Amino acid sequence: MGAAHRRGSDTKAEIREVALELFTERGYEATSLREIAERLGVTKAALYYHFPSKEDIVRSLFAEHLVALDELVSWARAQPPGPQLRDQVIDRMIDLASERHLPVVRFAFANQHLLKDLHPGRENVLERLDALFGTLTAPGASIEEALRIRMALLSVNLAFVAAQGLDATDQQVTDAARSIAHLLNPPATAPHTT
Repeated sequence: MGAAHRRGSDTKAEIREVALELFTERGYEATSLREIAERLGVTKAALYYHFPSKEDIVRSLFAEHLVALDELVSWARAQPPGPQLRDQVIDRMIDLASERHLPVVRFAFANQHLLKDLHPGRENVLERLDALFGTLTAPGASIEEALRIRMALLSVNLAFVAAQGLDATDQQVTDAARSIAHLLNPPATAPHTT
């Protein structure tokens, strides 16, 4: 599809996807904007219109992740609380990570030195996760229950990072990450009887 037929948001998404492929294949430092434009079949000027630098592409990748977390937090807050909600949020986190963000996780793992300077608002990710933790943790929950739900959600991205170098398909890693996260999810607290 030619550049004239693309919509702006579609073009940005395509640029992010191609850049991420090249960053992963060749390395961030070894990839130029010219190479990204060539792979896309557009001029360098057209690429500059959307992203003036490689750093802007990376910032955009992580901004997209923050938007996805915001959507998940909003959705979770609108649901009735309880163990089913925790299961649903874990599944949504796995789906989000595996379908949309697995290449970003791989890129982040391979380019940790770069992300120190470029990652927009690490504290904002933590704020979003705290909001999600708060939504999923009942008032008066035990420390173990609160810690288990936090560990279950944090295990999602950790599983994809830890899977680097394993002889496994993305689907196998996704299935294992889902299973592990659900094992960490605290069981429903039963009322105490004496």
